[in-house]
Amino acid sequence: MKPPVLLAALLLLPASVASADHQPAGFPVSAPVGVPDSAPDSAASVRTAVSLHPGISTAAGGLVAAPSWRWPLAPRPPVLRAFDPPPKPWLSGHRGVDLGAAGDRAQVMSPAAGTVSFAGVVVDRPVITIDHGGGLRSSFEPVDTVLAVGAVVAAGQVIGTALPGHCPPAECVHWGVRDGEEYVNPLQFVVDLRPSVLLPLPGAPGQVHPGRTHSG
Repeated sequence: MKPPVLLAALLLLPASVASADHQPAGFPVSAPVGVPDSAPDSAASVRTAVSLHPGISTAAGGLVAAPSWRWPLAPRPPVLRAFDPPPKPWLSGHRGVDLGAAGDRAQVMSPAAGTVSFAGVVVDRPVITIDHGGGLRSSFEPVDTVLAVGAVVAAGQVIGTALPGHCPPAECVHWGVRDGEEYVNPLQFVVDLRPSVLLPLPGAPGQVHPGRTHSG
């Protein structure tokens, strides 16, 4: 197969297939639910992918990160309210996602390895924030925790219990993620949100087969 034809074929592959078959070195190919507990820094893995693969970005701008974190609730929670950031930072919006909790005082887990950077009350809600490194931080509310600032947590480790009151009558946890000072969609770290590209059917009109020249 000639190199130009090979490149064209790769560009037509679905994003999920192309990323799995041609993943940059150092970036784990993972299931949507997360990475192994032995991974030293999930955020570093995402950052490696960003630096080596121009089609992946954690910042807003049409591109999303490849999923490499765990869900913070088990079993996999329903999304009760989606990410809906405001067009301007000072306007109202929904800068995270509301995840349905299974029962009262559900356990909340860290979606990736990190360090507790905040644990306290904001306005009237208890909040815990995990710094995952590389500028990525997860915040959860309302969550009761016994962890103190500086505590090191592993991916999947319980960091607290969900408290009622955020989206009555349902029990839920608000999960927000910041990349630097910008809020990004938390779901991009646990679900593959990258668009797929449909391949043409074999023998479709106008299709040029590899190794053949189109004579018209």
